[in-house]
Amino acid sequence: MSYVIDPPKQTAASVSGGGLFPVRRIFCIGRNYAEHVREMGDDPKASPPVFFTKPADAVVPDGAEIPYAQATDNLHYEGELVVALKSGGKDLDPEAARAAIYGYAAGCDLTRRDHQARAKDVGAPWDTAKAFDASAPLGEILPAEKAGDLAGARLQTRVNGETRQDAALQDMIWSVEDIIMTLSRQFELKAGDLIFTGTPEGVGALKHGDAVKITVGPLSLEFGIAA
Repeated sequence: MSYVIDPPKQTAASVSGGGLFPVRRIFCIGRNYAEHVREMGDDPKASPPVFFTKPADAVVPDGAEIPYAQATDNLHYEGELVVALKSGGKDLDPEAARAAIYGYAAGCDLTRRDHQARAKDVGAPWDTAKAFDASAPLGEILPAEKAGDLAGARLQTRVNGETRQDAALQDMIWSVEDIIMTLSRQFELKAGDLIFTGTPEGVGALKHGDAVKITVGPLSLEFGIAA
């Protein structure tokens, strides 16, 4: 049976060394660095991290210039470590969670902070704050065997050359393994899924013409906001 309209193009992310990673779904975690939780006015011990999603086609490739997001005047960067999965399942144990990882990338969870604030005030979903067009800039994915042990890596975000975020991945409240296992108890994870693992303190607003660079150990992402 044929499609009644043309199917959308498969979203894909570049892999370091060549090849494309087909993106199925984007999961994100909030409140995963204690200092960022405090920065946003919350208590890191009061509740577990929250999960939300972005559409696959929110991915923006490394080096892109993207338009300032519509319907906001308070667009924020959030530098993050991103995990790409090569397999999945439900109720994964630690070994299966580790085995599901294909590789890692540097990413940015762009956020319409004004939308998020309004949603928090009334207990509404975060969709308009997080799941908008071009809201997931993503660097090249580095296969896990090439990335090595990232436990001692630091996440740094620079805007126009100025360091805005600088934190150790060890500061994450939930580890990558914990995140994968917990997500697998709520969703059936599959190959092609991306997981944004949360941002540290130092988030802030972007303006037209800004240049952003995010590094996580050997991983990097650069993008600009159109003037």
